[in-house]
Amino acid sequence: MTPTPHPTGTPDPNTGPDTGTRPNSGPGPHTGPEQGLGPGPYPSSGARPVPPLAGLRVLDLATLFAGPIAAMLLGDFGAEVVKVEHPVKPDPARGHGPSKNGVGLWWKLLGRNKRAITLDLSKPGGRATLLRLAAGADVIVENFRPGTLERWELGWPELSAANPRLVLARVTGFGQFGPYATRPGFGTLAEAMSGFAAITGEPDAPPVLPPFGLADSIAGLATAYAVLTALAARERTGEGQIVDMAIIEPILTVLGPQPLWYDQLGYVQPRTGNRTQNNAPRNTYRTSDGTWVAVSTSAQSVAERVMRLVGRPELIEQPWFATGAERAAHADVLDEAVGGWIARHTRTEVMAAFEKAEAAIAPIQDVRDVMADPQYQALGTLATLYDPELGRLRMQNVLFRLSATPGAIRWAGRPHGADTDAVLTELGLTPDEVAALRAEGAL
Repeated sequence: MTPTPHPTGTPDPNTGPDTGTRPNSGPGPHTGPEQGLGPGPYPSSGARPVPPLAGLRVLDLATLFAGPIAAMLLGDFGAEVVKVEHPVKPDPARGHGPSKNGVGLWWKLLGRNKRAITLDLSKPGGRATLLRLAAGADVIVENFRPGTLERWELGWPELSAANPRLVLARVTGFGQFGPYATRPGFGTLAEAMSGFAAITGEPDAPPVLPPFGLADSIAGLATAYAVLTALAARERTGEGQIVDMAIIEPILTVLGPQPLWYDQLGYVQPRTGNRTQNNAPRNTYRTSDGTWVAVSTSAQSVAERVMRLVGRPELIEQPWFATGAERAAHADVLDEAVGGWIARHTRTEVMAAFEKAEAAIAPIQDVRDVMADPQYQALGTLATLYDPELGRLRMQNVLFRLSATPGAIRWAGRPHGADTDAVLTELGLTPDEVAALRAEGAL
């Protein structure tokens, strides 16, 4: 599975200073700087540092979002990721959301830094080939319903026999056991079951679901963390293990102390819109030029600065102003004071005044604002790539910056099955064996 050379893509003349490199068209060894590094405190020598997960081999059998996000995150920091898809029914994520020239744009993000092969695991040849791939892999990420791999005789007994050091990450809606284990599970169900929807929205309105894959994304982050934890354990034990990731669990963790509150106090957090019961003022406010800003006063000192700024210092002297919870109980008064002042000023004026007062504020931005935001630009949060199918494109960069061994976007999502022959040849299959797999319908 060692990467083989690919022709270097035509350099993009429009690549801006956010990358400053000439990117490659696809997977293969790279001798120059990677695209997508972005600015940061990186080594100044000409040699590209070896990424921290270089040499880690990952098979991504998962579809849609949680599992593929985990594999993407590993690939971003150097892991060799092979995306395995059904020959006829590719990952549905390829068709999610808008496309350009028939190419799914979301896939360019989810599939980045992955080589793409096809394999029908239900066929004998597909099963045998996966076991050969597993023998040389460190990690498999899968999200089939519990029992599916076992039905194909590709469960943990078979996989661990092929490679005792293998880490198998199983990402499902409800986990591998329990009364809901075999149900179809999606992130939307986790957002509903976890309590997220119940606390989101206005008090007198229905519960609100997020308009994006929130639970899946959190589970993807958690799965990458779990995989690295299992790999760390392998360093001590010499053996792999199973990661059982239920999408309903990580989102419950990030919701904070709700179970603890209920257990100890019988308290059920209600829907409060943009407000919180922990402090105030905390809301979104409209400016005189029709834009919106968000204000936070989690710290007492910041709340006092805001009141002085908006010309209501007398509120600071009220006994109830001394704690966040008491301020929250008087949110109507505080919102009127802050919202009234903001409504008389433009966003530029509001932002400047809050910054001068050292009070916490942020503009409500849509993606157009994000793409032009100077802080995101300074951080290199958005990377510019050249893609053989779409040309110049921009997407979110790797998740964080490492000062000595940074991650990078080496290439965007590849076409369905683009690397099948190359990967199987590296695995040691002869042309006749590959042809036989195709004749069987396994490729």
